[in-house]
Amino acid sequence: MDFVPQSDYNRNMDTETHYNQALDYLYSFVDYSLKHVSELAKADFNLDRMFALMESLGNPQANYPIIHVAGTKGKGSTSALCASALTAAGYKVGLYTSPHLEDYCERIQIDGSPLTHGGLAALVDAIRPFVERVPKLTTFEITTALAFLAFAQQNVDAAVIEVGLGGRLDATNIVTPRVSVITSLSMDHMAVLGDTLAKIAGEKAGIIKEGVPVVSSPQKDEALEVVERVAKERGAPIKVVGKDVKFEPVSSSLNGQSFRVTDNAERLTLNVQLPLLGSHQVINAATAYAALKASGLNVSDEAIQKGFSQVKWRARFEVARREPPVIFDSAHNDDSFARLRETLEAFFPGRPVTLILGASEDKNLAGMLREMKPKIRKLIVTRADHPRALEVETIQKLADTLEVSNEAATPVASALARALELSSLDGSIVLSAGSMFVTAEVMAAWKKVSGKW
Repeated sequence: MDFVPQSDYNRNMDTETHYNQALDYLYSFVDYSLKHVSELAKADFNLDRMFALMESLGNPQANYPIIHVAGTKGKGSTSALCASALTAAGYKVGLYTSPHLEDYCERIQIDGSPLTHGGLAALVDAIRPFVERVPKLTTFEITTALAFLAFAQQNVDAAVIEVGLGGRLDATNIVTPRVSVITSLSMDHMAVLGDTLAKIAGEKAGIIKEGVPVVSSPQKDEALEVVERVAKERGAPIKVVGKDVKFEPVSSSLNGQSFRVTDNAERLTLNVQLPLLGSHQVINAATAYAALKASGLNVSDEAIQKGFSQVKWRARFEVARREPPVIFDSAHNDDSFARLRETLEAFFPGRPVTLILGASEDKNLAGMLREMKPKIRKLIVTRADHPRALEVETIQKLADTLEVSNEAATPVASALARALELSSLDGSIVLSAGSMFVTAEVMAAWKKVSGKW
């Protein structure tokens, strides 16, 4: 589909007004990210609407090679690493991720830069007539279509597409990628994806296409068995990180970490620098390396080294201040909280945490708190401005049951102020985790008090 120009009315409209009207339009559709679990569980997830919409737009997603990334944890970091390496290799690269931290346009990036507000508004104008022909489209489906369209119009050489939820029925799963990537799998979104790791793995493995290579991060046996079975059924060659592509941490500090990746098939060992902290990021980087190699795209080892060393991915053990430490993180299930605790102990051994915590209603909050309890000096319970956020009283009641010292502070900016106050008295680490939405609001509040974003 050719780009549809703005009307004279829109051309003369203030850009921010036009952008806000575009957001109002997108949010006027069903947005399952804002729905309660009970509604999410009975949602009508299927790909028919997406296929119909993209067909009417001329299937722009077929215009460029794609790396498709699913997983419970690490899919955003792995996507960002792949995109950064492709950019370093000289490609013009689209990156589609969700959710956003500060600005909706962060979801659709080209060469590391989000779409402009005017650019998103113009795309929404262009897509409206086509959206009207397909009943029951959702906010995420339309946004995914906007990304595919933007990348085609901007003539990207390649795109990295992160799955929104699950895989099999996710709106992104209309693509035929160069490689399907499945990052670390654990228990999350059980109301939609299933209540066992095998069921969740089955949903994630739904992105595997006939004959298309698959790369998997290390998995628990229950999950890997499913992924390998689906790959075999679809004639998709699979590489498993930790087995076919091995990695070895070398050194780490708050400035970053280095590791070695060994590719058995390529018979080479590569030394890599990474600004992202935590041992789990080494796994994500090894997964991204394997995905790039399996994609068939021309990405040299030097481009991978350069791209990985320059990657930017916010709110992943992001140390905003070193002393006393202020850290932003996106951990939101018990498995990721275990990784977060390990990373804290590696960089700040024995140091207690003042944890700013909010969570969505579908999360295993008890599991998260149990994982972090040994580090918590004080829990500051808060609530993001989000329909699915748990009430502070609910979280406090659970914290009391688990004997975690806590107090409430709302809005989120007040929770940050209280955590900073306590940290100034006892030197504890100020940490935000449990909900991407809470962490995003903490980061915005930190920007106001520190002048840094």
